[in-house]
Amino acid sequence: MRKMTAVLIGAAACAAILGATGQRLGRDMLTPFLSTAHAAEAIDWQKIDETLGRKAAVSDDVHRYGFPRTDLAVTLDGVTIKPALALGGWVAFKPGHGGAMVMGDLVLLETEINPVMAKMIADGIEITAVHNHLLRASPATFYMHVAGHGDPVKLASAIHAALAESKTPLTVAAPASPPPAVDLDTAKLDQIIGVKGQANGGVYQFNVKRRDPVMQEGMALTPVGPMGVAIGINFQPTGGGKAAITGDFVLTADEVNPVILALRTHGIEVTALHSHMLDEQPRLFFMHFWANDDAVRLAEGLRAALDKTASTKS
Repeated sequence: MRKMTAVLIGAAACAAILGATGQRLGRDMLTPFLSTAHAAEAIDWQKIDETLGRKAAVSDDVHRYGFPRTDLAVTLDGVTIKPALALGGWVAFKPGHGGAMVMGDLVLLETEINPVMAKMIADGIEITAVHNHLLRASPATFYMHVAGHGDPVKLASAIHAALAESKTPLTVAAPASPPPAVDLDTAKLDQIIGVKGQANGGVYQFNVKRRDPVMQEGMALTPVGPMGVAIGINFQPTGGGKAAITGDFVLTADEVNPVILALRTHGIEVTALHSHMLDEQPRLFFMHFWANDDAVRLAEGLRAALDKTASTKS
């Protein structure tokens, strides 16, 4: 009986404490969300646009800026690579405590890596990866992944200054002509991949989400496509129903080798396997691939690989 009384007294005490502090606890739990919303409102996005010399593509609270290497004429196995296939550098800003988080993937020539890296480091931008995505490309291209946190205008200024050390176009020129139509059965590709793609610069692109959330610095990296943590698949028509494909699978460790096997079984070459970030949760690996063959057959191979991942279908 004494034990039961003690339990009841303890429960009553807890209720009293919660009643007295519930309002404060509720406010404390909401603080991160309110702070992030306030940070978004406080950012001068027009100033960032001006600093980077282009308008952002806006998705929810993320502003993403493209830096395609339209100045390069890259070929691989006789295919001239369109910027949207594999030369689309970018940086994305997401509001957070004390300013913004920035992440990016910049396309560079070998001779541009060290000057750009030196300027990034001098201005407080972290380098999180440098590597290839493709094999046999001429000229060879490399990909520098960057990250930072703080005043978004200062981050934008640092990124612009670093890219000025390369020949990355820093002014946006009007396209000389409309992008070519995607001469593929895109409805069939949508059906096989399991999500709806979209045309971009003569390339048909898919973003396939993972089911598990990806965190960085205590923040969810959402939307996953603009933040670079969706599975990306690109088809560039090469004639006669064929397409060159590339992109990257976003994988946990246990998915890596099953996906390699699925891709290779379907005639798709694995061209790189590496990380893009330093302390994301869960730990992720990015697998790049290449093939040039019948587009529908390649889509079926990619679907077989997707089936080995914790990815979603629309």
